[in-house]
Amino acid sequence: MLTWRDVLARARDGNPAPARRVERTDEEWRAQLSPEQFHVTRQHGTERAFSSEMCSRFEPGRYACVCCGTLLFDAATKFESGTGWPSFTQPVEPDVIAYTADHSYGMVRVETTCATCDAHLGHVFPDGPAPSGLRYCMNAVALDKLTDLP
Repeated sequence: MLTWRDVLARARDGNPAPARRVERTDEEWRAQLSPEQFHVTRQHGTERAFSSEMCSRFEPGRYACVCCGTLLFDAATKFESGTGWPSFTQPVEPDVIAYTADHSYGMVRVETTCATCDAHLGHVFPDGPAPSGLRYCMNAVALDKLTDLP
């Protein structure tokens, strides 16, 4: 299980190499994604808080990167954070998410990206529930809710 200390170390020292890489041009990404998905995932944007019903849905399932299909989260780790974005306590595997220090907007945060394709997903914070204490605050448009179960 990843801890805040692990997240900070990866943001500071670098992330492990992903199992695979997906790289496309901006034109290829634009052809595949909606304008909002492109803005959020490729241009590091943020969707409006409470703009997705994904925040309040807690049925079983898995969530993948909308860009490359990499499995990122399981609904078993999803919780209601009250922030207006879907929140999770852990990724499905430690190395599917990459971490980078984010100093934008006068804040210090840790950005989360898909380790496979570099899609901006959101940020992670140390104010989540036990046992990890982590809150992966994700943009819903960056995630694809899979209907099949493992």
